Amino acid sequence: MRAKLLLTAGVFVVAGMTVRFAPALPVAAPQYETTQDPTQKEMQEKMTRAANKKRQEEIREDTDKLFQLATDLKAAVDKTNENLLSLDVVRKADEVEKLAKRVKEKMKDAVGQPVNTGPVPQRPNPNFPH
Repeated sequence: MRAKLLLTAGVFVVAGMTVRFAPALPVAAPQYETTQDPTQKEMQEKMTRAANKKRQEEIREDTDKLFQLATDLKAAVDKTNENLLSLDVVRKADEVEKLAKRVKEKMKDAVGQPVNTGPVPQRPNPNFPH
């Protein structure tokens, strides 16, 4: 048993002496081109502006629909009383809610970076003494 243990230890010692480790070579990060062709950049900006313009038009159209639905809802509610709740009123309220959520999501989905990301400059109040 002791001989077996010494033999096993000897194999590990011999194996340990013959193993060589190569020094780690530095791995270069992949190089990506960070500069963009001016024509490509201009095209990207045009596409961004077009997408934002389309989104803004859709928001206007949806807001017009929302206004009309809210007006219809108000008229329907005015026709009801405390004893009568129309199913039509509930449906109109659901439509208003869904459309309002859609408008809100479109407002959040701006494409590209905002034009001015800095804080809004504060103008001094001429009526306030400094």
